[in-house]
Amino acid sequence: MINKDKLNNLTNEIWKSAERLRGKFKAYEYQNVIMPMIVIRRLECVLLDGRKKIAEEKLQKNPDISKEDLEKFVKTKEMSNSSPLPFSNSSNWTLEKIDKEDHTQMESNFRDYIKGFSDNVQEIINKFDFRAVIGQLVNKDRLAPIISQYSKEPLGPEYISNLEMGYIYEELLRKFSEQSGEEAGEHFTPREVIRLMVELLDIKVTNKRISIYDPACGTGGMLSVAKEHLLENASNEEEKENIDKLVTLYGQELQDQNYAICQSDMLIKGDKNSLITCGNSLVPDDETAKERGDQHEFDNKGKKRTFDYMLSNPPFGVTWGGKDGYAKKVELFKSTRYSAGLPRSNDGALLFLQTIIDKMKPKKEGGSKVAIVFNGSPLSNGDCGSGESEIRRDILERDLLEAIVMLPDQLFYNTGIFTYIWILSNNKEEHRKNKVQLIDARQEWEKEPKSFGNKRKRMTQEHRDNIYAMYKEFECESCKIFDTKDFAYHKVSVTFWQTDENENKAYKTSEFTKALTPSNFKAIQEYYKEPIEFKVKGTAFLDKEFAFTLTLKADKPFMTHYNKELKKIFKSEFKNLDAKEITALIKSFDVEIFYTHPHFIDDTEYIPFGKNIEKFLNDEIGKEIIRFKDAPQLGYEILPNKYFYKYEAPKPTEKLLKEFWDLEEEAEKILISMGKEIQ
Repeated sequence: MINKDKLNNLTNEIWKSAERLRGKFKAYEYQNVIMPMIVIRRLECVLLDGRKKIAEEKLQKNPDISKEDLEKFVKTKEMSNSSPLPFSNSSNWTLEKIDKEDHTQMESNFRDYIKGFSDNVQEIINKFDFRAVIGQLVNKDRLAPIISQYSKEPLGPEYISNLEMGYIYEELLRKFSEQSGEEAGEHFTPREVIRLMVELLDIKVTNKRISIYDPACGTGGMLSVAKEHLLENASNEEEKENIDKLVTLYGQELQDQNYAICQSDMLIKGDKNSLITCGNSLVPDDETAKERGDQHEFDNKGKKRTFDYMLSNPPFGVTWGGKDGYAKKVELFKSTRYSAGLPRSNDGALLFLQTIIDKMKPKKEGGSKVAIVFNGSPLSNGDCGSGESEIRRDILERDLLEAIVMLPDQLFYNTGIFTYIWILSNNKEEHRKNKVQLIDARQEWEKEPKSFGNKRKRMTQEHRDNIYAMYKEFECESCKIFDTKDFAYHKVSVTFWQTDENENKAYKTSEFTKALTPSNFKAIQEYYKEPIEFKVKGTAFLDKEFAFTLTLKADKPFMTHYNKELKKIFKSEFKNLDAKEITALIKSFDVEIFYTHPHFIDDTEYIPFGKNIEKFLNDEIGKEIIRFKDAPQLGYEILPNKYFYKYEAPKPTEKLLKEFWDLEEEAEKILISMGKEIQ
């Protein structure tokens, strides 16, 4: 298990540098200083350790070498093509040396130090926009205390592993989001959840190259833990070497700072089998655009890129449409990647899922398997025919969904909500075909000894083993198995005749408030079909009042009979007028129309797929059905809580009354006690 006390102590130590910025920087600016400084110090620790090893190897071969010659050899080796280090720094500076030198030269020395890093580190520094931050630190007289703190901070991999560093990054980012008042859509994934996802993916390591992809890789936790997990479970050194050589990590991240952290971690690990890019994985790539798009859509040869395994925790509830979104770019994929439909503009979670599905390997090439974390929205948001429902329909009708795991709440750092792991595959085992397994793992947790933000629960290896066993067992007490069509429903619009208290057909009188046009009356008459009684009263020219009643069937147009009746009433007045003049005069009348009609109710019924619609409506409504119409397509929703609902009988009345009187008695004692104290 992770040593939380150690991580908390180090996180708090690092947080002190944020406190040094208070009053000089705004809260939302803290991370612009702290995160790059952590990365630079961690990179430096790797370089110092690497230089030490180069020096030790040289001393073993040449123990009499002078200190000056040894330093020269180490620097030459570091800068050479045969260097064992994944990056280099051509300067002779370290943070400690800069701190010890004249502070009036600190900015110049620090910039020389930054400039000395190799190109692969320069990209990371540029993504942090750190050169501009250095200027701010100088202007606000904060450069010296920040460099002084980090010059000796123990951040090297030998002291703190990549796994532990991931926790620290994410705990700091959580604190930064709290300080700046952000409602973060990013919910960093606990390592135990990632491990569970990797276990559920059942990654098979063979002698073939394996690709793992995350379209929203953040600081790289998903990808790093996936590979670490495989290495930890390797049976021997040869298998470890195989994993290191054959497993390639692909990821993309939109936020520059998260990308820089992820890329630096890959460098520190010396993972040459990785390709991390910066940009929006949901839209087509454009090399000329300021913000790049999906750089994993095609490989170097222009062939569509697909992956063996994919896992992700895309941000919850992030807006992609509207004036601040990128809807126009998304729509460029509307006929391909997003052909099933587009979700609502304020939640792009299902865009990430469609992006992943688009990158599945064809079944003939072995297919792909996916694990993705969602909140509850993608399960049921959206009515029949909406983008969300259509996406679910596409996934289920293509038989891609294999399982959904219901996780405990309070597992994540920035949110306490319930989350769900979706497992998808386009190469299902025979017994899983056209089936979906729901796993209730909400009780698989223990209390965190010390909470991290909203994270108050954790899953141990035992809990993960239990969940994995449920998944493999397929049918068990905490599992429910459904056919893919079990999640389908008909959305039926229905009109029925309401009844009165005696169950007789009810009638209703309504005022006609629309324009007096043939089409408006035709719509009413055709809707009710039954004869309608129209009561007309009004005022004509010279304040002459009139009133009449028309009872008309649907095939008797109201306006025809209305005009006919008025011409009868005003026969003498209209005698010397032509047709146009009569029509104009009638239009000038001030008229009120009330009509008595059957009391019809328009309703919508959601009917499980496979039910006889007409019988269901008759049984459910119990009134005369006038008409009904099924939606042109099936709706789809998944309601795990409903399927695992267990009825709990309410407490007996006697017990509730006893509890009430016990509380009443307790309250009375408190009031008496308070009265005595006042006296």
